[in-house]
Amino acid sequence: MVATNRLHLAFVALLWTGCTSTAAPSPESSMTREELVDPERCKSCHPDQYREWASSMHAYATDDPVFTAMCERGQRETGLKLGTFCLKCHAPQAVADELIVSAAEDIYKLPKAYRGVTCFFCHTVDAVTGSHNNGLHQANDLVLRGPLSDPLRTDAHRSSYSTLHDRDQIGSSDLCGSCHDVVAPSGAALERGYAEWHGSVFNQTPGGTTCGQCHMPQSPQSKTVAAVEGAPIRRAHSHMFPAVDTALTEWPDKAAMASAVQTELNKTLQSALCVKKIGAGAQLSVILDNVAGGHGFPSGAALDRRLWVELVAKKAGKMIYQTGNVPDGVVVDDGKDPDLWLLRECAYDANGKLVHMFWQVASVVGNTLPVQLTFNQSDPRFYQSHVRGDFPANGTQLAEMPDEVTLRVRLQPIGRDVLDDLLESGDLTAALRDAMPNWQVGQTLVWTPETATHAFQQDGLAVSCRTETNLNPQADSVPAKRLVGCKAQ
Repeated sequence: MVATNRLHLAFVALLWTGCTSTAAPSPESSMTREELVDPERCKSCHPDQYREWASSMHAYATDDPVFTAMCERGQRETGLKLGTFCLKCHAPQAVADELIVSAAEDIYKLPKAYRGVTCFFCHTVDAVTGSHNNGLHQANDLVLRGPLSDPLRTDAHRSSYSTLHDRDQIGSSDLCGSCHDVVAPSGAALERGYAEWHGSVFNQTPGGTTCGQCHMPQSPQSKTVAAVEGAPIRRAHSHMFPAVDTALTEWPDKAAMASAVQTELNKTLQSALCVKKIGAGAQLSVILDNVAGGHGFPSGAALDRRLWVELVAKKAGKMIYQTGNVPDGVVVDDGKDPDLWLLRECAYDANGKLVHMFWQVASVVGNTLPVQLTFNQSDPRFYQSHVRGDFPANGTQLAEMPDEVTLRVRLQPIGRDVLDDLLESGDLTAALRDAMPNWQVGQTLVWTPETATHAFQQDGLAVSCRTETNLNPQADSVPAKRLVGCKAQ
């Protein structure tokens, strides 16, 4: 165990002479381990990467109030039996250095250098030993690993190339996946983003797409990646890691992160909105295709995510049908809206009771959008990601033929029902609950007879569709699996 007083001495004002380069490799780093552990020390030479990381959910991982609320409640309800289960991925260096044994006791006492997923932890991993719950091995050589085959020699630290850190190597996803797949103490699979990617078309060579290629996008122009004299021009990549979560409290560059998240969400799905004329009335269909998720969607903590379809049909300006109208700050309640197409995972305890908290979970059932399995359009599996929701859901029809239909796909990163559960137990405040955003996934799609992009006959009936993507509404699709009250229908 690292002595506490030694660590605290490392965080006082130790002066470092700067980021100078040298022609020959230094046999040892001029920076101590305690200095290298501290992300603040990285900022001097890597200001862009530090700024991006500091705004990220990796940096926020132990400051996220929803996370800390779940940890505190979980430790309380299990009698501290969770131990470091949560912190192994949310504060991995603190766990590795044995600074923390229980989130409920120690999370707020962590020095700033050990909060979150830090530079030192990721860049010293030299092997992946397991597929979930942080199956990562750290080297003890003070060498910082990265994607450059010809790293610049400096007197700050030693560097080496690593395929695990090269976003263009398919194996680099193993590094990310070890923490982004989580298995509960019961054995239930809580998060499966890596497993979903691993079984997808994106895990193939050539032509695959890695976690880093999506979540660490490359800069449009080359630049230096270190503020060091003589540093060469390189292609840098972002350290913001945008996905769907954002900080609920004050945090650096919140607006930039929100913009990056929205950019990711705008390109994740392809959608089509179709209207089938039946006599004087109509049926509506929405087709969603998870083309760019790289995994199921929504993924990650899918038992907490709430993704749903909002439809509004009008005739002569009068609303004649709607579903999925969920105002900001309101629970997405599929019990009140029989037509609601809600995509989520439902978690149950050992007695089959619906639960929200991960330590209670014994089994999971879901209807999230599947990941793509092939790019070959002659392969029937290509169309398994074309998921179709019909409205009304019971197979009846609208009494009138609409002249305008509007589609939005909405997302709550953490469902209001989950937050309400934490609010009721006294582990979260109402202000933090209300800070959770509602995202829109993709653009608003408006169908009218004049703006339709596709028209065809289906079973002798006229169908008119609108899409702003490459999705073909006439192609094969699979009917949506509806979960009403978390019971498969």
